[in-house]
Amino acid sequence: MKEINQQIIEKVKNFFKEHEKEQFFVKEVSEALKMEHSSDFKELVKALAHLEERGHLMLTSKGKFGLKEEKDIVEGIFRANERGFGFVTVTEGEPDLFVPRGNTKNAMDGDKVVVKIQQQVRNIPDKSAEAKVMKVLERKLSQVVGVYTRYSSEFAEKNGIIGEIALKDKKLSNFTCVVGENGLNPVDGTIVIAEICDYRYQGKDNQLKTVIKKEIGYKDEVGMDILTILLQMGIPTEFSEEVMREANAVSEVITEKEKEDRVDLTKLPTITIDGADAKDLDDAISLEKKADGTYRLGVHIADVSHYVTEHSEIDQEAYTRATSVYLTDRVVPMLPQRLSNGICSLNPHEERLTMTCMMDIDQSGTVFHHEIYPSLIISDHRLTYDEVNEVYAREEATTQKYQDINQMLWDMKDLHDILARRRHARGAIDFDSKEAKILVDEEGKPTEIILRERGISERLIESFMLSANETVARHFEQLKLPFIYRIHEQPDSERMQRFLEFITAFGVVITGTNDTISPKKLQKALEEVKGETYEAVVSTMMLRSMKQAKYDVVPTGHYGLAAEDYTHFTSPIRRYPDLIVHRMIRYYHQHGTKLSHEEEIGLEAKLQDIAEQSSKMERLAVTAERAVDEMKKAEFMVEKVGQTFDAVVSSVTKFGIFVELPNTVEGLIHISQMQSDYFVFIESQLVLMGERTGQSYRIGDKVRVKLVKVDIDAREIDFLLEADVEAIEGLSQVSNSVNRRHKRPVKSQERRKVSSQSKTHKKVVRDDKKEGRKKDTKPKRKYKAKDKKKKKLKTKDRKNKGKRSFTIRNV
Repeated sequence: MKEINQQIIEKVKNFFKEHEKEQFFVKEVSEALKMEHSSDFKELVKALAHLEERGHLMLTSKGKFGLKEEKDIVEGIFRANERGFGFVTVTEGEPDLFVPRGNTKNAMDGDKVVVKIQQQVRNIPDKSAEAKVMKVLERKLSQVVGVYTRYSSEFAEKNGIIGEIALKDKKLSNFTCVVGENGLNPVDGTIVIAEICDYRYQGKDNQLKTVIKKEIGYKDEVGMDILTILLQMGIPTEFSEEVMREANAVSEVITEKEKEDRVDLTKLPTITIDGADAKDLDDAISLEKKADGTYRLGVHIADVSHYVTEHSEIDQEAYTRATSVYLTDRVVPMLPQRLSNGICSLNPHEERLTMTCMMDIDQSGTVFHHEIYPSLIISDHRLTYDEVNEVYAREEATTQKYQDINQMLWDMKDLHDILARRRHARGAIDFDSKEAKILVDEEGKPTEIILRERGISERLIESFMLSANETVARHFEQLKLPFIYRIHEQPDSERMQRFLEFITAFGVVITGTNDTISPKKLQKALEEVKGETYEAVVSTMMLRSMKQAKYDVVPTGHYGLAAEDYTHFTSPIRRYPDLIVHRMIRYYHQHGTKLSHEEEIGLEAKLQDIAEQSSKMERLAVTAERAVDEMKKAEFMVEKVGQTFDAVVSSVTKFGIFVELPNTVEGLIHISQMQSDYFVFIESQLVLMGERTGQSYRIGDKVRVKLVKVDIDAREIDFLLEADVEAIEGLSQVSNSVNRRHKRPVKSQERRKVSSQSKTHKKVVRDDKKEGRKKDTKPKRKYKAKDKKKKKLKTKDRKNKGKRSFTIRNV
């Protein structure tokens, strides 16, 4: 469709604003704006239709146009929730609008929509204005993924519909999806990709009509479960022929010409330290301790930007993907493996092109001199984290194996200690969360979940990479050149205020204003509660008050690291912003740092686009990784239904508590299954409190639970408190006994009678458990209607509780 002239749109909008109380026929508008010529008139009609469609103008039943009050009509991006409601982002950084279930029309996740605000916010913290979707302007989703089921040939011939697709995306759970004839017609149970051709089939808001474009494989094939998640999230899983052709054309031999204009560091003792199963080794380190006690630390990163040039097919694909995605049994790489595991990987005893950040560091951890330049290195050793930790544990065999670099390894540990103390002194916040690794067999079935322990070597590499990232960022910030940064903004003042009020209940007082609170003070608060029973809840609430880290062209600093300047320089094989940082270093190295005003504006616009794309794809990758982990954990637990476990309360909501096992498996105990009392959610304290007994559940509380249900497809796990199992089983026995006494089906009236008896029995069991004897068979509290409604909440009320952690991967 031909674009509408923006000048005409503005002209029409201004006309109606000047006559905001009046209404006009099209002819009257054309005369007033002197647009009566046929070509002008056509453009005017287009503009009027455009403004009416977007809610700026209204069209009366008499055919007149008038200005619609715009204060309640806005445009934004719709974000769907699997439970049927959604949110609309109008302006980034501003509170979203809440769209209740039933008011979403047929909007889907990512759609651009027009909404009408129906209820404004009334100074209630954490509450959003309520809105209703009026119209979908632009569709984000054009394809769906799911399991295909054929209809009979007779039905297909009569209705023109050959089958249906069970959609895998939980955010589309309210939609049905039928399949038209003009596409593929695979066998039942095939995972397919289908193109949407009608978003309101037969005029129904929740019915899609599609045609099948691609068969992925049978639903029970090995690895199909993970592949389905990737496809439904739109994460590319294959490289195009053009990309592979370029990758295969890259030489695996470094020529003499490529070595020109590089600092030769091949004689410098250099090592890599990575996980045992890592194949893309993109960082190497060197260290020299000088006679005056200072250190010269070299961080040498694979020069991926030398091979991935701007505007190439590989570069465009890397921009689209923006990051590698790490899943339980595979990696979806940002770059073809020929590059990532080949010429770009810093394999031992091979010449490699690198970008070096060489830093001179004193005993206080201050980088007092640095250089950044293209280089050539040869890695002398490929060490694993475990091996380095064994050296620090003074295991003789490993120490002997690396005798030639033994002293350098111990010097590295000393420097790491210095750098860690410096970060701590300035206020860097350390959320030391547990990470798990899911082990799977050849068929992708989970066999074990093990906790990843971060030893000295892992923290050492993290320290060195952080130092390089800060040094590179500070270098270019001081030059005031266009660049891309990793930023973590000051926490939202309202959320921080609620956190400060929350922790006073534990006797922790933080001075200062909520909008300028320093990370040092938050770090001190975490230290105050360390080892206390409420440490977990304080840490969780602090995390919730934080914003997400992202990429930007404005260096606003990194709050969590307490760093004034920060970027991502150290992982160009798996992160596109790092590749761009290298490209900018090369650009300024070759062309100098004097830019015209036009060049600055052009570079900043290009970098801002890259920053936004990279931030978006990073969030998507985290979502995919979490979804796969949840699915595999559910699959791991399915054979353990009926077993009991020790657990810790990991989250508290109005509909129940989430508990976490020692292996990080998490599940829900729904409030309707908590039998010992009637529990009320106190949001300000994140606690469920029993009205009668005073029994409470907070984050960090230890509980004993029984696994009662696992749904792999929904990625949901349900537990019961062990103390409630006896009560619930008792209720079941009472119901069964009543049913057996009836030789006919139990009618609804009798069901209500059984329900009443069951409530009485619950009360007896609760009191028996508490006092060891039957004390009172009459309930002391009658539930009100609203209480009954709460009791009927279903397990679908569970929330997606995203966790953020400040590890080296995502800071």
